[in-house]
Amino acid sequence: MSIELDRSPLPDPASLAGQLVSHFIDNIATRDTQLGDAIHGDIATVTKKCLEIGDGVIAGRNVSDQLDWFSAAAAGWAREAVPIDTILDAFYESLRVSVDRICTSDAAYDRDALIDRLRTTMAISNLMSTTMINAYLREYRGVVSEHLTATRALTAALLAGRATTSMARDCGVSVAETYAVMAVSIPRDPDDHDPQIDDDTLARRKLRRVHTALAEHYDDALAMLSVDGGTILIPGADTDDTRLDILIEALSRAARVDITATLVTTTTDQIPDTAQLAHDLLDIIERLGYNPRLYRFEDLALEYQLTRPGPGLTKLGELLAPLDNHPDLYQTLQMLIANDMNRQRTARLLHIHTNTIIYRLHRIASLTGLDAMHASGLWQLKSAVIARAFELARASHQRPTEGSAATHVRQARLERIQPPSFGKR
Repeated sequence: MSIELDRSPLPDPASLAGQLVSHFIDNIATRDTQLGDAIHGDIATVTKKCLEIGDGVIAGRNVSDQLDWFSAAAAGWAREAVPIDTILDAFYESLRVSVDRICTSDAAYDRDALIDRLRTTMAISNLMSTTMINAYLREYRGVVSEHLTATRALTAALLAGRATTSMARDCGVSVAETYAVMAVSIPRDPDDHDPQIDDDTLARRKLRRVHTALAEHYDDALAMLSVDGGTILIPGADTDDTRLDILIEALSRAARVDITATLVTTTTDQIPDTAQLAHDLLDIIERLGYNPRLYRFEDLALEYQLTRPGPGLTKLGELLAPLDNHPDLYQTLQMLIANDMNRQRTARLLHIHTNTIIYRLHRIASLTGLDAMHASGLWQLKSAVIARAFELARASHQRPTEGSAATHVRQARLERIQPPSFGKR
């Protein structure tokens, strides 16, 4: 016996709209107050428009006007920061209730009719959901872009000492009394290469991942970053905050390279000078080849003081003059100091035996008169390596920080700095 399609008329749209509104208020809106508060006044209108779209699709009518209205409504939800997953949950819940109201339990359908109604339901769902999602994301990108532009302007103003309360108010950011100023270096990864994707695209993707990781750990942080690094301002943080070490580890994972950063805390009015100091410290680390991690000012106080211009700097650099004709010895000493005198690690990096390290230290002691095996000798050798790195730069007619990655990120090269993009990849 064949089962005939139930030809009973569909429920009246106005009646169905009333049922859906009641269901929404009793269930969805009470479960998610943010969604309920945002569109409570539009519930009846939205429901009616959605039913009109569905009814128009079934009848084969042109529903472009209703879709335009629906797009405008979705854009409004994006501006009001209603989460899109919440909206989709409500949308599909309403769709389910509509199907339950239309396909009553006592209705009988043959197979072809059931498949036909299923396809129609999927078509309506696809049309409305894609219309809503596209409109929502277009508006959301615009909102995000406006916020990022304003935030970036505030960050630049803080770094230049020109920030005003009106600028902060415009982008919805409160200016703190103190900031942790971080200078960040993001190295290029030679292995990060895809023959089908250009290098600039890969670099931008890496920068987006870094921005995302930063926001996950400090959603109130301000950043001026390029693909090579830059400056991060974290309100209220102090140098002893271990979360900042965790942050650099997270940023390194996001960038898929080991990031080096320096940290100095300061008051808001001193941010420009402090940022300069942080980047000077970062330059010291890069010149001396120290291992990537987060460094505080106290970690580098000796190095910083030893690199200040003066006769003492020149004199310290001259202590290593006997090594000028022995580049292998100088390289070994420099790497040992960069690795906290860890002979095993240094030997691995130089691809030599640990005993060779010991032999070279004896040779250095013989040539310079400074024995790294003793505290006084080690202190002088370390100071001499630091001074020599900056004396060599001065001898080549460069400022100590000129041409370095630290200078690049300090100047920030505004034409290359890009906020995280939410467009096509």
